[in-house]
Amino acid sequence: MNKTRLAILFGGKSDEYPVSLHSAAAVIDNVPKELYEVTLIGITREGKWLHYEGSTDKINDDTWHEGPLSPVLLDMGGFKGLIKLNESDNTYERIEIDCIFPVLHGRNGEDGTIQGMCQMAGIPFVGCDMTSSALSMDKEYTHMICEMAGIKTAPFMSAVKSKDLNTKDLYEEALKKLSLPIFIKPANNGSSIGISKVRNYDEFEKGLMEAFKYDRKVVLESNIEGFEIGCAVVGNEDLLIGEVDEIDTKNDFFDYVEKYSQHNSKIYCPARISDDLKAQAKDIAAKTYKALGCRGLSRVDMFLTPDNQIYLNEINTIPGLTGLSRYPSMLKKIGIEYKDLIVKLVDLAMEMSF
Repeated sequence: MNKTRLAILFGGKSDEYPVSLHSAAAVIDNVPKELYEVTLIGITREGKWLHYEGSTDKINDDTWHEGPLSPVLLDMGGFKGLIKLNESDNTYERIEIDCIFPVLHGRNGEDGTIQGMCQMAGIPFVGCDMTSSALSMDKEYTHMICEMAGIKTAPFMSAVKSKDLNTKDLYEEALKKLSLPIFIKPANNGSSIGISKVRNYDEFEKGLMEAFKYDRKVVLESNIEGFEIGCAVVGNEDLLIGEVDEIDTKNDFFDYVEKYSQHNSKIYCPARISDDLKAQAKDIAAKTYKALGCRGLSRVDMFLTPDNQIYLNEINTIPGLTGLSRYPSMLKKIGIEYKDLIVKLVDLAMEMSF
């Protein structure tokens, strides 16, 4: 049996570079070697693509890029694969690729950038296409599209960084449209990086400055009382929905530190809610996935209020994929093991063509 030639991309020019390393190491360790011929492509923080042939230990501790590594390029000239540049003798070689698995989180990896490159190269890839990736990454567009689809979201507004932006006027507008406390979020970022929960003007001003470090557009949202739940979704047209999980945190919200340390938080899978609420959450997850045109995989995060109303929080088109991450854990609860998940995702990618 011929093996599928699979390129796994990791790292990336993103604030979530460290998360990508750990997710990719888990994917690489679990790829069934009898089914796939794997090529590893690391992307540095500066955006340089390098062919890597070492261990996942060096990926996990971020020493993978040390030592001489050959640059690679994604071929756009009709050959479906990569061009490896041998700088020592000024030669190059072609690496044929059947499918690309971008294990890249955040900006330049989850926002349609890589997906558009793959589509132009004509190579199947795991996950959502360029358009759905871009729409799902932008919290404002996600809210707008999902509201039109009849999915409840938190009241929100947006602001773009400019020399004419008046912080006090924006605060007054936010008080009229929203209610304190308010969440200030970079419109295009993940892992809760740059997010603040604010209760007064001083916190608002600081939160706005923090969010603008990561994006020129920010989204302001009303706080939704309750707790966070989530669903893993797999599929193109026929969807598999994983078990619903629940986040119990003592912090203001499930921030970047808590996501990867869980000092003051605990994740329950399955969630400690009724079967009826689980069914509702799964239905909203599927509707969100379809409204945004997703395919392959996504994790849909929601809020459950004290009066049992469910609001969409956000969708993650390349969710965390470490062995302890929520996404594979939710699917394991319905009988899908990690290795089987990888096979399923690659098969779904190979179904699609551009």
